[in-house]
Amino acid sequence: MTRRQRYEAAQRRRSLIIAGISTALVIAAIVIFVPMAPGWEKVQRSFFNGGVLADTFPKLLEAFKVNVMIFTLCAPAIAILGLLIALARDAKSPAFFPLRIFGAAFTDVFRGVPVILTVYLIGFGIPGLGLPRPYNSPYIWGSLALILTYSAYVAEIFRSGIESVHHSQRSAALSLGLSERQVMRDVVLPQAVRNVVPSQMNMLIALQKDVSLLSFIGPVEIFRQAGVFKSLTANFTPYVGAAIIFLIVTIPATRYADYLMAKQQKARS
Repeated sequence: MTRRQRYEAAQRRRSLIIAGISTALVIAAIVIFVPMAPGWEKVQRSFFNGGVLADTFPKLLEAFKVNVMIFTLCAPAIAILGLLIALARDAKSPAFFPLRIFGAAFTDVFRGVPVILTVYLIGFGIPGLGLPRPYNSPYIWGSLALILTYSAYVAEIFRSGIESVHHSQRSAALSLGLSERQVMRDVVLPQAVRNVVPSQMNMLIALQKDVSLLSFIGPVEIFRQAGVFKSLTANFTPYVGAAIIFLIVTIPATRYADYLMAKQQKARS
């Protein structure tokens, strides 16, 4: 081992020791000082009631299946629509100028309106037209609201990935006789998609959480079910149970997204 390697190894050990000590001190402070607060016992009964958590947790898991179902339906539609909007905005031909205008307007509108407001407008507005069942279902129109909103963000991520591919690669491909469509399909898109995978992972994590916003227009998913249990038990512990379920799903996904970003940065350096 060289002198430089020994120095770097010592620095890593020192960093790990400092991080471990500081983390232990913070945890100890929380464990010691939080229970000393005057209202801790009341908060513990209202938010961390073990009996209520044990009774409601299995049913919260059942309700979470609705979240997973909506997420599973929305995610592919968001990816497809987002990619189409990105391609529309990147269209070079003057004949496709209306598509570019539509793509820009779409992203401006749905990125500018809060998600919950879009859910309300579409989730209550379209069924208000008097559509017959099942076409007035809040599951359908709430999902559509999420698809439209998230497609606008995903489109911009795809567009940034497309623009990250150097224009010289397009020029080289065109000089070899490839058409614009072939250049986009075979040269630009494969690189663009690979470049934006970490960012898209973060959007998937956000989507999984925002599915709960549909509870405001009717679907009984985990957040609404937790609210029902809160009313029945006069206790807020079901919300903590719902938070635990979300953390079980989102923390591994978040760590995986961070791993992909670190791997991508390492490949570029």
